[in-house]
This record gives sequence, structure tokens and C-alpha cells, in this order.
Amino acid sequence: MNNYNINILVVEDDHRISRFICYTLSQEGYKYKSAGNAQNALGILVSEQMDLMLLDLGLPDFDGMEVIKKVREWSEIPIIVISARDQDKEKAAALDLGADDFLTKPFSTTELMARIRVAMRHMKMNASINKNPILSTGDLKIDLEKHLVFLSNHELRVTPMEYNLLALFLKNIGKVLTTGYIIQEIWGKGYGNDTQALRTLMTGLRRKIEYNPAKPKYIITEIGVGYRMKDY
Repeated sequence: MNNYNINILVVEDDHRISRFICYTLSQEGYKYKSAGNAQNALGILVSEQMDLMLLDLGLPDFDGMEVIKKVREWSEIPIIVISARDQDKEKAAALDLGADDFLTKPFSTTELMARIRVAMRHMKMNASINKNPILSTGDLKIDLEKHLVFLSNHELRVTPMEYNLLALFLKNIGKVLTTGYIIQEIWGKGYGNDTQALRTLMTGLRRKIEYNPAKPKYIITEIGVGYRMKDY
């Protein structure tokens, strides 16, 4: 997908920041629309084909969290939250509601562009998972059809739980997954919030897929929020 085929919706009420983001997008060849409040943003999403949304949480008409909830009722468009709020609880809440990523102001243009590329790749990969059951990042590869895991073309022996956890990450490359979301997906909704069980499972998986588990290359800890599978 070429940049000029990608339409990005910028939802930001600060005109200076909005102009800065829009200028950066235009320089990179992206198409864009901008909205200064939630109502206009939702109107654009309903009436036009947008591929990604950059969303500020502090909007003048209603909170960006409400925008995420409303959009997720009918759309899977990638959402990257851009906000001055830096509390881990708010990051986790936005991600649990359906946001794909979270950038804290101030941020660099390099970081913004990298996050956009990851979000678009993730969307494209999700669309092709049924056609191509092999997912990979770096030297790590998983065959969803045969339930096999490879590192540098050598098959790894993993437990069923480790396989499920790795598959979840590889289906969401580049996306921050909160601890609550991971626990729900791996153990089920009625399991509770036993983060110790997740840490134990993560330790076992990292020992097998990381060259140096103390300095992980693949599954990165997002402190206070969850984990992210790096996109290579």
C-alpha cells in the first residue's frame, strides 16, 4: 500500500499541533482530513473512507475515550491515540477500549511515522492471515496451520499456553496489548486478573524465543500497561 493511497484522519483541537501533524503527513505523501472535535470526526468517518485515525483525547465536545468506544461499535479502523496524558491507567484504558497505539506529547515526527507504518502493516496483515497462516517478525516465525514455531529456521518446542501467547502477539505485531487483554484472551473472561501467572508464562516463552531474555528483542514490556511484539 503506497502512502498516497492512505487516508488519515487527524482529530486534534489544538490548531498548531494539528497543522504540524498534517504538514508532516503531507510531506510523507499521505492524504489526510482534519477535525477539531469529536462530532466532526465521527461525521468524516461515516461519510468518507479513512484508513487510520490519529486521536487526541482532550476534545472540546466529548472525551476521546468516548470516540474510541463509538468507533469500535462499527469500525476496525486503526486508532493511534495522541495525548498529553501520561498516566499508565489512561493508556491501558484507551488500549482496552480498542485503540491500537498510544503516543504521548511531545513526540518526534520519526516516532509518529514509525507508529503509522506499524499500524498500517498490522491492518494489512490481519486481512491476509486467513490466506497466509505463517506470521513472522525478524528470525521468529509461527505456522498457525501446523502449530509450529521456528527461530532462525530451527523448530522450537513450546507448551500449548506458550504457543497461544506467541500467536496472540504475532497476530498483533507492533500493537500494545494490555495485561488485562492478554489474560482474557489466554485464560478466558472468568479468570480474573492474575498477573503473576502471565509473568510466569512470559518468562518461560522469553527463555525460548529471546537470544538474551534479560534484554528481550521480540516481546517488549510497556511498563505499567502491558507488552508489545516488535515489528522487524
